[in-house]
Amino acid sequence: MSGSSFYDAGPIKQLAVNLFYGWGYNFYRKENQLRTDDLLVRSKVSGLLGTVRARVETAEADYRREFLPPPSRAHPFPPADALRNAQSLERLAGEIGALGSQIDTQPVPENDLILRRLRDEDTTLEALLDCDHRLVGQAELLRSMLAAHDAAWMVQNLPVIHEGLHAIAETLRSRQGILLIP
Repeated sequence: MSGSSFYDAGPIKQLAVNLFYGWGYNFYRKENQLRTDDLLVRSKVSGLLGTVRARVETAEADYRREFLPPPSRAHPFPPADALRNAQSLERLAGEIGALGSQIDTQPVPENDLILRRLRDEDTTLEALLDCDHRLVGQAELLRSMLAAHDAAWMVQNLPVIHEGLHAIAETLRSRQGILLIP
């Protein structure tokens, strides 16, 4: 069976290369590697924000168990401040989830000949990757900040947490600015 030409790497490789070039794709072009790196990094950032969101949701559930007792005849309504704090944690988890979704849906410049005429693809992709690296740092800082603290700390430090979310949103806006055609 060693003489079989079923898996002859020469013609198969040539066919694959012709197909990829016909589709406008070359595995070894720097632009394609940068485009793939961009997708991978944003996926990791989204995963970090998913971890942050899960941490906030767990903290919210713990907070509700601890500070929002079941209603009784003597106290039919929960304490207003505790309810407000639990709701703020719930909103925070939603904001983090929305930011993660925004990161997931960010575009990458397509491999398009027209766009190549209008902008330098290497420079654009490298600038995008720089933004994505900043996103990784910001998301990891937020994750590490919240990992070690409980819900009470989160409630007291909501402005600091929102500042981190605002920084991530600013980085996303600068990333979107890079994709605008000059």
